[in-house]
Amino acid sequence: MAPIVPFSEPPYLAGLPSPYYNESHLRWQKACRAFLDENLNKHAMDWERDEKVPEHVFRKFAETNMLIPSLPAPLPVEWLKKLGIDDILGVVKVEQWDYIHTLIYCDEMSRCGLAGPPGSLTTGMAFGVPPILKFGSRQLQEQFLPELLLGKKRMCIAITEPEAGSDVANIQTTAEKTVDGQHYIVNGTKKWITNGLWSSYATMAVRTSGPGPTGLSLLLVPLLGAPGVTMRPLKVTGNRSSGTTFIELDEVRVPVQNLIGEEGQGMKYIMTNFNHERLTIAIGVTRQARVALGAAFQYVMQREAFDKTLIDQPVVRHRLAKAGALLESQWAWIESFAFQMTKLKKNEADVELGGLTALVKAQAGMVLDECARCAVLLFGGNGLTSTGRGELVERAWLLRLQSRLTDLILGIYRDVPSARVPGGSEDVLLDLAVRQLVKNFNKKTKMLEQPRGSSKL
Repeated sequence: MAPIVPFSEPPYLAGLPSPYYNESHLRWQKACRAFLDENLNKHAMDWERDEKVPEHVFRKFAETNMLIPSLPAPLPVEWLKKLGIDDILGVVKVEQWDYIHTLIYCDEMSRCGLAGPPGSLTTGMAFGVPPILKFGSRQLQEQFLPELLLGKKRMCIAITEPEAGSDVANIQTTAEKTVDGQHYIVNGTKKWITNGLWSSYATMAVRTSGPGPTGLSLLLVPLLGAPGVTMRPLKVTGNRSSGTTFIELDEVRVPVQNLIGEEGQGMKYIMTNFNHERLTIAIGVTRQARVALGAAFQYVMQREAFDKTLIDQPVVRHRLAKAGALLESQWAWIESFAFQMTKLKKNEADVELGGLTALVKAQAGMVLDECARCAVLLFGGNGLTSTGRGELVERAWLLRLQSRLTDLILGIYRDVPSARVPGGSEDVLLDLAVRQLVKNFNKKTKMLEQPRGSSKL
């Protein structure tokens, strides 16, 4: 086994033992990496620069069932087998898939170092489809799941609005029933919607009754080509190729059969969906931090200044050590999360891990900030330029091509805000995490309380 640059790979891939990964997981990691090196990593930086991943790439992922792993584990085996999907890349049976496989997939998808290209492919499947699987009626599932799971149509999750970001309970987009009760008429706006531009449908949060969380519902809303729907791209700091979209809805007619679950239960469905979203974001963001720090480590072992390599400077080693400690602690926490997800039932995980999932996502953004900043400082002037050593043009060093040292320091640094805001902004998640932990503690304490009254000995 060739030496691995420190911090550039998770410990289990650097030759260290781990209790989490079995033979199925290791086979999957190898097959997944080979596929992504060929079909994503080679051109990811070019696509991010162009602000668009070509349509043929999405088709390739769909045809090989490489969008399916973005769904929450366990996978919807009944539906997949019904559609003729028995395995992923021929190495993992869909019924054997667990959250460690998901962990590997999300980690490998972010190995290109950028959030935009992988996000352009998987966000709709990862976060838009699960509410239909979990809460949609059989009729709704029969109508839409075949084309969505097979990648014949694309979708997105549309929650955020110009005046309601992390404050989901104050969403203003309305869905009012027609007099005959056959349609909802949807009016409002959605902003910062990933994948919206090319989505045929959106799993959309709408207000079907009064104010507050109890007035929210989820509705499957048609987008591309639908009367009354206007979409335009948004320029954002990072994730430039992920199709961030502003959506305007003007008297959009949606069949009442497109209601996902029950009216008034939207907030509950959204919060359940957030747990998978936040954990997968945390996994990907942590890999981005690893790419940045690994590139910086390799650079300082080669770069000379003041008659010695940078790694011989104590201050450089100190900076790498601080960032590396944060990175590996974060990864160890994520691995334990994934393992716990393989042992807990969905409803148990939602309660026990909901607050902690918010926390691990928030911390992932902090770790990325530290590692990306460390890399920029250690690269010096090269970290401030948008070409050559300051940008990842091709995945040369990760593909063991030693002809050129490349990185995506600026690309990763641009992605830092995109890691700390979507899925719930950092401060909101930190507060949510503690409130949820307190809520669980008080509930368990109350259950242990003895009935009031006197006792006789």
